[in-house]
Amino acid sequence: MLTLPASVRISVAAEAVDLRRGFDGLAATTRSVIGADPLSGHVFVFLNRRRNRIKLLVWDRTGYLLLYKRLERGTFMLATAPAPGRRHVELDAGELGLL
Repeated sequence: MLTLPASVRISVAAEAVDLRRGFDGLAATTRSVIGADPLSGHVFVFLNRRRNRIKLLVWDRTGYLLLYKRLERGTFMLATAPAPGRRHVELDAGELGLL
């Protein structure tokens, strides 16, 4: 379980992302899909098409941190849909834990 300060925003890309991408590929996806700076220190979340794998990208002042999880059963479900015209969903730390 991650402990995040209240100032950290969590953004989930609403569309599926190729999770073979590494640090640089996900940073580029953060800029293009979410429209945010990956060096901001916020958490950026990406799901694969089947929604059974998830990657979290975070910048911690010294480099990128990449967390990766694969579910053996079930899928990750987003509780909310993106607002019209948006390609990502904002979550709080509690919602990320439930994801």
